[in-house]
Amino acid sequence: MNYLDIIVIIIYIFGFLWLGKYFSSSGSAKDYFLGGKDFHWFPLSISTAATQLSAISFISAPAFVGLKAGGGMKWLTYEFAVPLAMLFLMVFLIPPMFKMGIVSVYEYLERRYSSSTRILLSLVFQISRSFATSVMIYTVALILTSVMDIPMSATIIIIGVVTLIYSYQGGMKAVVYGDVIQMGILFLGILICLGSGIYYLGGWENFLINVNEDRLTVINFDAYGFAGDGEFGFWPMLLGGFFLYASYYGTDQSQVQRLFSAKDLSTVRKILLCNGLMRFPITLVYCIMGLIIGTMVTTLPEFRELIPVDKPDLMIPIFIREYLPHGIIGILMVAIFSAAMSSLSSTINSLSAATVEDFFNRDKKLPDEKYVRYSKYAALFWGIVCIILAFYTGDIAATVIEAINKIGSVFYGPIFATFIAAIGIRRTNHIGANAGLLAGVLVNVYLWLYCPEVFWFWWNAIGAAITLVISVVVSLLTTKPKAADGMTIENFTFDADRGKVLTLLAFTAGIILFSYFFPSLF
Repeated sequence: MNYLDIIVIIIYIFGFLWLGKYFSSSGSAKDYFLGGKDFHWFPLSISTAATQLSAISFISAPAFVGLKAGGGMKWLTYEFAVPLAMLFLMVFLIPPMFKMGIVSVYEYLERRYSSSTRILLSLVFQISRSFATSVMIYTVALILTSVMDIPMSATIIIIGVVTLIYSYQGGMKAVVYGDVIQMGILFLGILICLGSGIYYLGGWENFLINVNEDRLTVINFDAYGFAGDGEFGFWPMLLGGFFLYASYYGTDQSQVQRLFSAKDLSTVRKILLCNGLMRFPITLVYCIMGLIIGTMVTTLPEFRELIPVDKPDLMIPIFIREYLPHGIIGILMVAIFSAAMSSLSSTINSLSAATVEDFFNRDKKLPDEKYVRYSKYAALFWGIVCIILAFYTGDIAATVIEAINKIGSVFYGPIFATFIAAIGIRRTNHIGANAGLLAGVLVNVYLWLYCPEVFWFWWNAIGAAITLVISVVVSLLTTKPKAADGMTIENFTFDADRGKVLTLLAFTAGIILFSYFFPSLF
């Protein structure tokens, strides 16, 4: 890097600090966490997508596709279940919670079950989300350190402090509109890397000649994810992925808070439809980028020698450092900063919302001024926690993106099943819900520690099934549930747009067919 790159990065950092200051005039509780509930579908859709198109996606997923042993375009199978999950949320899970006008998604569980269920789920979210976010910060710090030649500790602090300041000041509006800007910058960075890789390979035809054909296969119908028979099989990715994504988008405060910020239920459905359609094309682009850069690694020995064998995640940052001109390097560093700040700002805001709503404002009596003050204190606290944890994470899996998904897969299925029982099974009570949640998480931890032959994507479905069964059984053996009038599925009329439903179903079939025939396109 030289002074030109540094100037680009400094301009970007100060621009986002100004953004936080600009939105700091939003003084009400409703503004701080829900942006005044006057967002339209487009910025919220882009904001939601931006948290997915993270620095991890920009760096670790292409490394899996292009370089990691056993990797390849099978990464696309991550996306198969996304449209189905969006459909389920649109029809079943989100409408009853949105109509209640809540801020924390876990408030629904207190109204349906008890305060203990709400607090338990909120704690699970806060612990798992802060830890997963710390892994993300670690990854970005690793990337920036390799390119900018500055200490890891300084990099972690810069990322954390800058994001913390603008999130602390501006609340949800700073997060959402910051995400929109960051999404554009990051996608530009992906296109720059893709085009530059083609240039250094000598054109598209040379890429086709040199690409490893084994990495072109997307769908594997022979791997079921049991008994160590392989990962990324069609069925574990589709079924396990459904539970993962439905839980992530429908019960994780960091995502649901965006849906609750929408102006009405029609806007919520548009957001879910947009995300159901956007993710696959975006993932396809950065996977092809990884395929191209990975092909460069195999054809240029001098490039291959620069990448440590045990750190494939460094493929993209080393490419940026060695093969791109100054100024462009600065832009791509900004892209990586953008992705990291998007994920971290969303986490800080949602953790703050969960803390204040679930622990300090459950009775809705906190004065507005004190509410905002507590919210900012909570944002400060969680920002510092994520920064500190980032110094101690990073060795959970071969690539960091797998580490984050493993952490999520321990919790997502059980949490999702708890909400399914709350909305869909009237007979369940808080004792059963709490017991089911704990049982599901413990079974998943056991699978992680003692059953490595079970592919971790299955943890989402297995944890959900265990949680649901235990919830029902324990509820039947204990006290009757409290009155659930107005809280369960039979009390709601779901009026999802049939066109959106059919669109998501058709899109699911379309991306599976495209993926099946993808190798023949080369």
